Amino acid sequence: EVQLVESGGGLVQAGGSLRLSCAASGFTFDDYAIGWFRQAPGKEREGVSCISSSDGSTYYADSVKGRFTISSDNAKNTVYLQMISLKPEDTAVYYCAAGSGVIGYSDPGEYDYWGQGTQVTVSS
Repeated sequence: EVQLVESGGGLVQAGGSLRLSCAASGFTFDDYAIGWFRQAPGKEREGVSCISSSDGSTYYADSVKGRFTISSDNAKNTVYLQMISLKPEDTAVYYCAAGSGVIGYSDPGEYDYWGQGTQVTVSS
């Protein structure tokens, strides 16, 4: 059974930091790209960052470049999203997703499996 389990969300003040984790199981981790998406109320799901588990290449949305860092621990089948200098506009439910053969890293349709999401709330 494929599972993606996010953790690490919470409430933080603007300027603060959080580290999200995505623990994967049930598929060959090295064959997949792992992406982080977020969705705020009333808004479309937005691609935030992505990492290729095979070669470590990364992608970041312009809105998070320089503040968010994605990394992968292949031994633990876990991907992390370190978020610093958080802003109120970063408030959303954050999801991780796994996709094979991903080309459009920010396109939710490219991903096969999804986690249940973790809430991130940044207060001003």
